[in-house]
Amino acid sequence: MVKKIQKNGSDKKATAQAFNSPLSGAIKDSAQQIWLAGLGAFSKAQEEGGKAFESLVKEGLSIQRKTQAVAEERISEATNKVSNMATDISSKASGQWDKLESIFEERVAKALNKLGVPSARDVDALIKRIDALNQHVQQLAGKAPAKTEARKAAPAKKPAAKPAAKKVAARPAARKTARKAATA
Repeated sequence: MVKKIQKNGSDKKATAQAFNSPLSGAIKDSAQQIWLAGLGAFSKAQEEGGKAFESLVKEGLSIQRKTQAVAEERISEATNKVSNMATDISSKASGQWDKLESIFEERVAKALNKLGVPSARDVDALIKRIDALNQHVQQLAGKAPAKTEARKAAPAKKPAAKPAAKKVAARPAARKTARKAATA
């Protein structure tokens, strides 16, 4: 059991003697050594903590660079895939556009033909026929064959689209001219 110590003058003497005893000196030395060991551990932790911190920073930088390289590679792959898909879609759309354009041209040609508008082939055939008839007339008249005005006026490329009414009106006039040349 624990004894209760009474406070009196004799206790002070006992405590003074206790501090001077070899056991108390050993405890003081041990406490001093523990204190110094703590200070040494703190100092060492401070030194190595800075080194550990720098080491962690270097490791983090290395990981960041690797991650960025992988991310850039993935972005590059994705960009290539998207551009290939865009090229494929563009070529398919172009093919569909060409089909649509040819269908449109065919339908317009049919509509113009139904309205009696001559096609570029019809006009070229008519010009060739007029030239042949003109040469024949020139030979009969005894003159050297000359190229007609119609041939000079005919452009090398397809003529620009003109209103249908003018072409329809021009067609009977061209027929009359061709008939007159044929009968002459």
